Amino acid sequence: MRLAWLKLLLCCCLLGAVLAGAGELPEGKEQAGDILLVGVERKGHTGADARGLVWEVLRLVFEPAGFQVHTSTVPYTRAVGLVARGDADAWVGAYPEETTGALFPQWHYAAEVIGALGLASSPIPRLEDLGNFRLAWIRGYAFDKYLPQLHRYQEIQRYNGALAMLRVGHADYLIAARAELESVLAWAETPDAYRITDLTLLPLYPGFADTPRGRELAALYDRRMAELVRSGELRPIFARWQQPYPFD
Repeated sequence: MRLAWLKLLLCCCLLGAVLAGAGELPEGKEQAGDILLVGVERKGHTGADARGLVWEVLRLVFEPAGFQVHTSTVPYTRAVGLVARGDADAWVGAYPEETTGALFPQWHYAAEVIGALGLASSPIPRLEDLGNFRLAWIRGYAFDKYLPQLHRYQEIQRYNGALAMLRVGHADYLIAARAELESVLAWAETPDAYRITDLTLLPLYPGFADTPRGRELAALYDRRMAELVRSGELRPIFARWQQPYPFD
């Protein structure tokens, strides 16, 4: 009788250990489930076809830990909202601590050139004197947190009409990642009438929901990024996409 009770007690202990570990994210190759990453479509970075540098890096982060990575490209403010509502696990392309109520890891996954698009006839802007000009950027990017002494700026909903805004003098420069500015400039009938000036380099992070799952995903992300940088596995990915390696 005592042996039967001991067996029952042992089974209960084992079951409790299994249940206690069920909510933890695995470090091995066990199937952990799906993860949805969202972000603005950028050719060569976050493609709508799930190809690009960023998607490839993040698949290497999460898939060896047992996750199936799914991606979706949406406007930036919608990406942030999807994570805030719990409809996505993380958005990409975030600058450090740009949004309250979200969780940002310690490791960035890339860095991007921030530039200014203006008329070719305008003065060449410098980072230190941007505050002297009227600026515009996409709503949600919050460049006033990262670029010095910005006083006159407006947030716009989309890039449609951005070139006309510059042309008629409603703003002096459009601020964005160089890749986005090049896409805007591609719409111009006379591209030579405009100029892109590189200003600075900003690290890029995923933004996770500040929830138990989000905290576990962020911790896993930091652990895996440290491993990948240490092993050098990320370097050939950046070389293949012809992007500068941001961890030297």
